[in-house]
Amino acid sequence: MLRRFSKLKGSALGSLPELTPEQIDELELANGLRQYDRMMSLIEESIRPGASFKLRPSSISELNRLAVEGLEPGPGSYRTFEMEIEGSQHEPPPWRNVPDLVERMCDYVNENWASATPIHLAAYVMWRLNWIHPFTNGNGRTSRAVSYLVLCVKLNSLLPGRPAIPEAIAGAKNEYYAALDAADAAARKDLLDVSKMEALLGGHLASQLLSVVEGATGTPLAPQG
Repeated sequence: MLRRFSKLKGSALGSLPELTPEQIDELELANGLRQYDRMMSLIEESIRPGASFKLRPSSISELNRLAVEGLEPGPGSYRTFEMEIEGSQHEPPPWRNVPDLVERMCDYVNENWASATPIHLAAYVMWRLNWIHPFTNGNGRTSRAVSYLVLCVKLNSLLPGRPAIPEAIAGAKNEYYAALDAADAAARKDLLDVSKMEALLGGHLASQLLSVVEGATGTPLAPQG
């Protein structure tokens, strides 16, 4: 499986916590569970009768903070330096543009909430947050959590089945990276095309929901293509 890493360009943030690889693994696991629990809480809060939903930068920052707390000096804070992504042709935008770009991403979701499909909005968030790369670390984990939040709230459902989409993508990232690359290539031509990400999310959603039927019937099923 391919892996990608964010790297600082120029000066670094400052002192990072001194942890052993084992401690880092344990903290990442604990943080991942805390982020997942908060994501589920946000979904539940947003689909209650009478509740309204707006995607807000504060929620995105909170989910990032939970993912990297104890691993980064400023968890949940936007980066204040330039970055590059090893293994990707995409160069994240200048750090000074990050706050405005995140606001505009949220505006796109909120303004198209009534007209766009759940899969489109989830795919857009998955790609765009990775494209902006607003945080020092945990951008992928945060994008998957925010994308799933948007998908579930738009569907007005705490979706059943396992693995949930964020978990499925985290365990098999090659197609995920390919979908990001395709959207990045379109963006370099000033086009918005997240169709590959939509297809990826649609496939994972089908598998997640089919797992419920399999559990109920005891019969293995395959997604209909």
